Amino acid sequence: MNGKVIAILETRAGAHLAELIERRGWVVMLAPALEEVPDVDPQQIAALLSTWRTDPFKVAIFQTGVGTRALFQATDGLGRSGELLELLAASTVVVRGPKPVGELNARGVAIAYRASSPFTTATVLEALAQVPLAGARVLVQRYGAANRELREGLQSRGARTEEIATYRWAIPRNVQPLRDFLDALDQRRVDAVVFTSAVQVRNLQAVALQMSKADRLADLLNRCVIASIGPVCSRALAEFGIVPTFEASPPKLGPLVAGLDAALQSSRTIGKRPPTSA
Repeated sequence: MNGKVIAILETRAGAHLAELIERRGWVVMLAPALEEVPDVDPQQIAALLSTWRTDPFKVAIFQTGVGTRALFQATDGLGRSGELLELLAASTVVVRGPKPVGELNARGVAIAYRASSPFTTATVLEALAQVPLAGARVLVQRYGAANRELREGLQSRGARTEEIATYRWAIPRNVQPLRDFLDALDQRRVDAVVFTSAVQVRNLQAVALQMSKADRLADLLNRCVIASIGPVCSRALAEFGIVPTFEASPPKLGPLVAGLDAALQSSRTIGKRPPTSA
């Protein structure tokens, strides 16, 4: 198993994931496929707080830790975090996954509902199944891109939704590592590729298009073991004809690496099987 080349497209947790992989004797190829760009408009945050009092949000949904932290940093800068905490105390607070929980706990915010694993839009909507939403105003902390599925799911129940952006996802300013990865993929020098978000898939496709490799990208990837962090990521892969070898369950780094270990030891996994739980 030593010497296997594993490409990682993760950015924020890339170093930690690389460490987990290197412990198994594999060679890591880091090729970050997205960049988190701050997208906080203090004036928008101030206006949000002002209208919150006159037209209260019944529900506030926090989807990511980094976005939750950025929102509080913005209100800290405005000197209005106390006001935000007061408003949240009168709202039903919902979290998508464990990361916003830590940020909210640090601020003393009471959490009413938590989405269950694998922390998808569907499980957020399930967590709110018993909450009356007809006519209710719902705040959604955006997680890098607009979540149309969540918005439409809430609006179908009569909610009035408003998204607040705190950061956005972009293609990295330095795309050379991605270019090097695509060249290595073309030269059959990559044994496995680890995808930890749907955006990585789309950004990789965009860079492949720039390099005139987009029409062959699915074929190149399907020769490798393809590790998917969860169902949202797997759906994005499928959109481009990429077959996940397995899907981590639960969607965490430990099961992801364990599934990768099992997949690399199996001669039947190279781009041949539909997703299975690790």
